[in-house]
This record gives sequence, structure tokens and C-alpha cells, in this order.
Amino acid sequence: MTVQTIPDIDEMTPAQQIELMEALWKSMSERNVNHEPPDWHLRYLEEREQAIANGEDSFVNLEEFENDLRSDLK
Repeated sequence: MTVQTIPDIDEMTPAQQIELMEALWKSMSERNVNHEPPDWHLRYLEEREQAIANGEDSFVNLEEFENDLRSDLK
């Protein structure tokens, strides 16, 4: 599939839509592989780390997270 042959998204089959998404994702991820993450990522992680150190937040294990999520979705 090339840009010149991409039909309107609403006219694409599900398989074509998936193919397009995969091509876009591959292109975007390859272009960003060597870039530094944005500054806000580091600031967010530092804030989380500080909140955990201050006892304002905590980690949960995956099983606990899944159980909480299932309960919230019911």
C-alpha cells in the first residue's frame, strides 16, 4: 500500500485498516528510536519517585492492579 493508493478509511476493509496502522506504527517507531524522551517524561518520573519517597504514593504488584481493574470494570 502506498500513499497514492490509500482509499478513504471508511472504505477500507478491517484488514486494510490494520495494515495501514501497522505501517504507520513501524514508520513512527523507527524514526523515534534514537530520540531522547521529552523533558516532561523525566519530570513525571521524578515527581512519582518523590511521592513514593514521601509516602504519598506506592507501587502495587500486577496481580493487585489486575484485581482492582476488574473490580472497577464490574
